[in-house]
Amino acid sequence: MPPLTRFRTYCLAPLLGLCLSSPALQAADLMDNFDLAGNADLFELYNTFPAALPPGQLAVARQLGQANQTAVTQNGQSLLGMIVQSGSAQEAYILQQGMNQMALISQMGAGNQAWIAQTGADNQALIVQNGSYNNARIEQSGSGLQGSVAQYGNNQSVLVRQYR
Repeated sequence: MPPLTRFRTYCLAPLLGLCLSSPALQAADLMDNFDLAGNADLFELYNTFPAALPPGQLAVARQLGQANQTAVTQNGQSLLGMIVQSGSAQEAYILQQGMNQMALISQMGAGNQAWIAQTGADNQALIVQNGSYNNARIEQSGSGLQGSVAQYGNNQSVLVRQYR
């Protein structure tokens, strides 16, 4: 009997039966995959925004670390801007004009840069950076726009522009 026929007869059938009877094995995930949030909305992860914005303007900046820079400029009604930084040498800027705008920047690491610029009404923007030397920018002009960016890792860059 040729060797290939012997292999099929004596080895293939038992090997196939063993594979089909054993439970499925899970592959090891070699990457963090923090950026894969499934169907979760990033705004749900940061439930810091109130249900209804007050008629004025609210700007909050929290910093932990060294050489961090923030700036929040708001012109209009019912505006909320929040910047949270933990690390060093990070920059975060929020510019909002209009009404019913919400913007949040969260940075953890070193050397990250983030900008949010919104004009119009009923817009929301969120940038989350966890790592070093990431660059993110969201520009929105119009009404009812939502933009979000999550960067986990180092040396990433993204620009989101929405107009309506």
